[in-house]
Amino acid sequence: MRKPRDFDSELQALADKAKLLKERRVRQLGELVIACRADALDAEMLAGALLSAVATKDGQAKEGWRRAGAAFFQRSVRKSAPRSGRGDEGAVPGDGNAASA
Repeated sequence: MRKPRDFDSELQALADKAKLLKERRVRQLGELVIACRADALDAEMLAGALLSAVATKDGQAKEGWRRAGAAFFQRSVRKSAPRSGRGDEGAVPGDGNAASA
């Protein structure tokens, strides 16, 4: 005879997993803001910039932002690669002098 499924525990496990995923997404967004040095902006300015980016219909502007973002992540990967052997010492990817890149 088959063992009956415990739907309550399965739903609770899924809810816990969803909560962890949401927390990780928020943490990663915060890390991205810090890595981009956007934490120097006040909250109103950052929110306004994000709202403007979401509301724009200009495809060329969005493509330019996408390219700049891709270049940022490529630069971050190259700069953080030598540090990978020493472990994470609280360094933020992308730190360093951007003019030397």
